[in-house]
Amino acid sequence: MKKLAVLCLALCLCLMGTMVLAEGKVMLYSSMQEAQLQAIKEAFEAKYPDVTMDYYFASGGKVITKMSTEAQAGQIEADLVWLGDPSDYEGFKDAGYLQPYTSPESDHIAPEYIDEDGYYTAARLVTMGIAWCTLEGIGISDEEAPKTWEELLDPKWNNQLIMTDPAQSSTSKYWMAAMMQSEKYGTEFFEKLRDNGLQLESGTTATHNVVAAGSYQVGICLDYVSASLMAEGSPLKFHYTDTDVITMTSPIGMIANCANPDNAKLLYDFILSKEGQEVLVANNLVTVRDDVDMGEIDTASIASKNMPVDFADLAENGDTYLATFNEIFNK
Repeated sequence: MKKLAVLCLALCLCLMGTMVLAEGKVMLYSSMQEAQLQAIKEAFEAKYPDVTMDYYFASGGKVITKMSTEAQAGQIEADLVWLGDPSDYEGFKDAGYLQPYTSPESDHIAPEYIDEDGYYTAARLVTMGIAWCTLEGIGISDEEAPKTWEELLDPKWNNQLIMTDPAQSSTSKYWMAAMMQSEKYGTEFFEKLRDNGLQLESGTTATHNVVAAGSYQVGICLDYVSASLMAEGSPLKFHYTDTDVITMTSPIGMIANCANPDNAKLLYDFILSKEGQEVLVANNLVTVRDDVDMGEIDTASIASKNMPVDFADLAENGDTYLATFNEIFNK
């Protein structure tokens, strides 16, 4: 009985210690859509009611600028960062912005989705595809919608194409750079898009909204943003390209010397957990875990069509590709 009492006391003290850790706040910087961030916040705070999750939501470019400015001042004010372009994280590592952390939830995540040095882990899969307007009298039919990147060059889409400016969106920058590094597409593809009247929008959500409004018939768009708008009733449809699909792993990373390291780990683990990933799936995102049901989305089929991407090249030459893009579009 005495041993049992000692064990119970030890367990209570352990639980009390855990409870002490699970209080305070945690700050996340992210370019993910605010509705999904809010869903994560609500679920996380329901599990850890004594921890307040704050977040800064902006485009990938604005988040990176904020991080750089704060780092120059002495300390990035976030505890975690969650952007769309995985190549950005190589720059973060080189700049000393991140600290390594291996989550216990990593056992259900493919090794190729985890940085070999432990500085970041994929937290969702984001795929670029083609969206089109379905407004009666303005929109186009499913049969008419382009099904490959090359079909965007058809003259019938002249001045009817829109994408998010890669300088403002990390996901658009990744897609652009991956296409530009490809021998099949390269700079010539973007010159032809320019000649076919491709326009640039400053924000990801804005790009999708102008397609839904019929201002442009076709957009180079993201799967999860399109799915969210479609779920709300927007006159928009989306599909993955038949070939050369480009998927981003959208990692999370823990900021070096962050103010709330224990709570940062709690949030990191929660986002990667089955519970957290199910919250993402319920909000039209694609999971990185091998034990979460994706319903009608065939992730294996999408993966089989993925275009090979030289990740190291993107990390090293992403800014060069962006400069070339800007020159093509006279920015």
